[in-house]
Amino acid sequence: MSGAAKVRLEPSWLARIGDYLQRPDMQALAAFLRDEIHHGKRIYPPGPEIFSAFAHTPFEAVRVVILGQDPYHGPGQAHGLCFSVRPGVRVPPSLDNIFKEIQRDLGIARSDHGCLTPWADRGVLLLNSVLTVEEGRAGAHQGKGWEGFTDAAIDALNREREGIVFLLWGSYAQRKGQLIDQARHCVLKSVHPSPLSAHRGFLGCGHFSAANRYLESRGQSPIDWSLPPRASLPAA
Repeated sequence: MSGAAKVRLEPSWLARIGDYLQRPDMQALAAFLRDEIHHGKRIYPPGPEIFSAFAHTPFEAVRVVILGQDPYHGPGQAHGLCFSVRPGVRVPPSLDNIFKEIQRDLGIARSDHGCLTPWADRGVLLLNSVLTVEEGRAGAHQGKGWEGFTDAAIDALNREREGIVFLLWGSYAQRKGQLIDQARHCVLKSVHPSPLSAHRGFLGCGHFSAANRYLESRGQSPIDWSLPPRASLPAA
């Protein structure tokens, strides 16, 4: 955003969408974030973790994409992966419903934490549409430029890869998913796992087993949707 050398974007992603960071709208976004911080605003996630989704899931490693909206806005929650929180942070309601559906769908016991980094390391790109937020103000950074950048990431996957599973939960993710060629990829849609809507179709959607069946039908190994116990995770 202020020069590729300062952006900790994983090399395979930098090669494909790094140029986007030099666009005037992204320069304006960088200036906005600097100004917010200068004026004492607390921004999540911390700077080094803004691009964590890309760092943990290089371009060629992506097998499943889960699209979120924007980061959690409470202290200590967001760490750059959509729906995920740091170990030891209370599991948010939407993620709790995701765990409920995995248990129902695959029989995998619910985790004792909400850190989804192991999924990201196994090929699940956990991408928010907007990569930053102001503390206590959900959606504060929508419309500032992040949406075009994350669209560019999805477009690169759509064009250069085949056989990726896209999990689009809720109308926001589904609108963003209009970029995806459903003849080349598997697109699974449901309502959002939020407590406000999960009972209208997310719980019971079977997306996790469906994703694995699709991957296996293409000769790929399924995603291991289990999470190691909190005690075995690296210290945050």
